[in-house]
Amino acid sequence: MLILSVDTSMPILSVALYDDRVIGAIALEGKESRNQKLLPAIDWLLTESGIDRRDLKVIAVTRGPGSFTGVRVALATVQGLAFALNVPTVGMSTHEAAAEDWAGDSVVLHSDAGRGEFYVSAFRDDEQVLEPVLMTAAALAELKSQFPNAVDLGSLSEKNNIALLAAKRASRLVTMNVAAKYADLTPIYVRLAEADVKLLRT
Repeated sequence: MLILSVDTSMPILSVALYDDRVIGAIALEGKESRNQKLLPAIDWLLTESGIDRRDLKVIAVTRGPGSFTGVRVALATVQGLAFALNVPTVGMSTHEAAAEDWAGDSVVLHSDAGRGEFYVSAFRDDEQVLEPVLMTAAALAELKSQFPNAVDLGSLSEKNNIALLAAKRASRLVTMNVAAKYADLTPIYVRLAEADVKLLRT
C-alpha cells in the first residue's frame, strides 16, 4: 500500500514514500517558511521516485505536539491533497510516529516545549499509556526512571526521518485494520499558542 507521509512539527521537515519498503525519503531544515517548502518537497520526492500522486493509497501526517505553525501547515496540506486525490488519511501524534522504532517495547518520548518545559508521552508494548502532556524537567526525570528507554525527539529527528517512521506506523495500522481510528486531523498543541495566551490576558 503506497503511503505518502509528512512531518513538519519538528525543526527538520520530512517527507517519505513507503510501500512495505522505503521508496524514498527527504529531510530538510524547516524552521522557517514550511508552507513554501512542503509542497515542493512532496513534488520532488514523487518525481524522483517516478510515482504519480494519483497512485497514492494513504497519506499519513503527524499532528504534533511541536511547532504550532508547522503542524497547521502539514495538516492543511494533507487535507487538501487527500480531498483532491480521494484517499484516506492517517493522523498521529509526532510522539507516536517516533515510538514506531520501539514498537513492543516501553519508552518515554519527549521534545522541547520551550519555557523550560517538555512535551512528554509514553508507550508500553505498543500502547500509549501517557498522552502528550507538558512536564517540567524534574517531572520528566522522574518519569524516565520508570521506563527502560527515553527518546529526545529533537535528537531523533536529526538522525531518523520522522515522516518515514510515521509511514511505517501507518502501514501497520492499516494492516491491523485500525487506521480508521486515526482519521482525526485535529492539531495536538497540548498548550495554547503564545498569541492565544496574550488574547486571553486582554
